[in-house]
Amino acid sequence: MSQGNDYTPPKIWSWEKASGGTFASVNRPVAGPTHDQALSVGEHPFQLYSMGTPNGVKVTVMFEELLALGHQQAEYDAWLVRIGEGDQFGSGFVEINPNSKIPALVDRSGDEPVRVFESGAILLYLAERFGEFLPSEHGARTETLNWLFWQMGSAPFLGGGFGHFYAYAPEPLEYPIDRYAMEAKRQLDVLDRRLAETRYLAGDTYTIADMAAWPWYGQLVLGRLYDAAEFLQVQEYEHVMRWAKEIDARPAVQRGRMVNRTFGEPAMQLHERHDASDFEHKTQDVISS
Repeated sequence: MSQGNDYTPPKIWSWEKASGGTFASVNRPVAGPTHDQALSVGEHPFQLYSMGTPNGVKVTVMFEELLALGHQQAEYDAWLVRIGEGDQFGSGFVEINPNSKIPALVDRSGDEPVRVFESGAILLYLAERFGEFLPSEHGARTETLNWLFWQMGSAPFLGGGFGHFYAYAPEPLEYPIDRYAMEAKRQLDVLDRRLAETRYLAGDTYTIADMAAWPWYGQLVLGRLYDAAEFLQVQEYEHVMRWAKEIDARPAVQRGRMVNRTFGEPAMQLHERHDASDFEHKTQDVISS
């Protein structure tokens, strides 16, 4: 890679070497499995295969919120998929998500298993399945879906764009960091303007739109993503900060953050979850830290 103008793209790109950076060992230009690896299956209706990245947190928060409302049929087994080690390319995982990205879900509550992949699709599936966190009134439902799909379209520029070049690329390059820092701040401004008008993204009610956006933008302004809070001057977005702190205080969000988490403070990690009792050894003081 070069900061200057000494690189000229060839007429035809070919994969001749690893791209470098944090995830170079698992990046490749083809799909499909790389090895045989069956997926574990637990006793609960839902089987979640994931990791505690922002996209994974969306779904574990949703499950914990549903359980907090008393939906015992939302009990789930959370199996850890170590994306840095290539578990997402195992044959069992590829069978339920041909795109080899976490999270992926199998609903085994019916006569036949149903696979659901892509985090937004999983949130929508669970919201419709349990009748929660997605308004039934047409206008409110549409506004919720507006912000859900805004997040799905915008976050790749935050993660794969800004996060990659700022935190994970093999060397810092001014152009891509400037380009994606500009976009990250624009997106924060979009959220800040919206949250100056409403308590939550879709209005006065907490919905799957907030669950989708918070693990990315909420944790960014709380200083948990890419060590970039100072660089992006996140304190400027006061309405996003208010929203981020309010959601962060929800017990279900605190539990959801732990599930399939393998990084950060050990007390905040719960590598796999198979029962609500898995949280019992986590004190409220630790959860809230």
